[in-house]
Amino acid sequence: MKESLLFTPCTIGPLTLRNRTIRAAAFEGMAAGNAPTDLLYNYHRQVAAGGIGMTTLAYASVTRSGLSFPHQLWLRKEIIPGLRRITDAIHAEGAAASIQIGHCGNMSHKAICGCTPLSASTGFNLYSPTFVRGMRHDEIVDVAKAFGQAVNLAREAGFDAVEVHAGHGYLISQFLSPYTNHRKDEYGGSLENRMRFMKMCLDEVMTAAGNDMAVLVKTNMSDGFRGGLETDDCIEVARNIEQCGVHALVLSGGFVSKAPMYVMRGRMPIRSMTYYMKQLWLKWGVRMAGRWMIHDEPFREAYFYEDALKFRKALKLPLVYVGGLVSREKIDMVLDSGFECVAMARALINEPDFVNRMKNEGEMRCGCDHVNYCIARMYSIEMACHKHVQNLPNCIQKEIKRELERR
Repeated sequence: MKESLLFTPCTIGPLTLRNRTIRAAAFEGMAAGNAPTDLLYNYHRQVAAGGIGMTTLAYASVTRSGLSFPHQLWLRKEIIPGLRRITDAIHAEGAAASIQIGHCGNMSHKAICGCTPLSASTGFNLYSPTFVRGMRHDEIVDVAKAFGQAVNLAREAGFDAVEVHAGHGYLISQFLSPYTNHRKDEYGGSLENRMRFMKMCLDEVMTAAGNDMAVLVKTNMSDGFRGGLETDDCIEVARNIEQCGVHALVLSGGFVSKAPMYVMRGRMPIRSMTYYMKQLWLKWGVRMAGRWMIHDEPFREAYFYEDALKFRKALKLPLVYVGGLVSREKIDMVLDSGFECVAMARALINEPDFVNRMKNEGEMRCGCDHVNYCIARMYSIEMACHKHVQNLPNCIQKEIKRELERR
């Protein structure tokens, strides 16, 4: 029987992980006031103690204009001590610490980001919903520089790595995709032009990273809908990212303002999602139109695997596979196919110590049932698995029961 690679060390740029597992950069919703909290500290310390190779704090905005939520990290000088407390705890458990940096672009509101939401082009985002404004040239330059500044702040906070979010329909992805980029200048039109902003951001990041910070980039393998980026163009984007000198790619897909469940797969529990919403207009709007706007995408284990193999064939740099990993069998399959690391999110919401259980107890499958309650609530409050929440409202219990019976 072939020996598993799972618990062997892995090198990403200047960083060596104790094993090949990464806690994926899934939004925790644990940053009230855009700053780290005890909830965020306790969760990532748990995951680190549970045996992960590297845990990633998710969705830290590089500027205020890049915030999507009031309970999302905004990477700035004032929060460095709180972040340092978290990275110290992660390191004490033997894991590495990474932070995902990005800008939401059109996925925000003025009350949160402090301005009319920015994007590659002017328009209206039905999924926020809000009017958005195309960025001026000086704003493009300033945001690219902010990515580099974020790397320096991450280093000061004790992180070993940064993950640049260039996928899922956020700002860099909005420049890449023909669905959201209708510019007529040097940042729009051809794919080469649409990659220009991404390259500016990565140039700033790599300069700031120097020789001591690992740099990963999350990129799409497909936007997940007709009119967005298809696989061939995404491979070309990935090749250009590789040429920028980054140390690893995290392969994903989907577009939050058009195909959100392509990212995560399964069915969005609309009742659970709206239960925690505070704005009545949004709550009732999503209840009425949510099923029409948020289309189901069938879940299966390792759902991005076939697409990811195409990228493995086309690229030489280390690749991190993410998407539907809940069993040891599929994890070993992915690693045996030439991927350097595996990343998990929902599995580690359900079981923060899943990695240690695989190693020490021979556990072959985590207890995640993919009803997506954890995703539904993270837009309003902190993420949590329904199996760990006491006294769930009856309406949510019924929705979860119906979903499990539907399968």
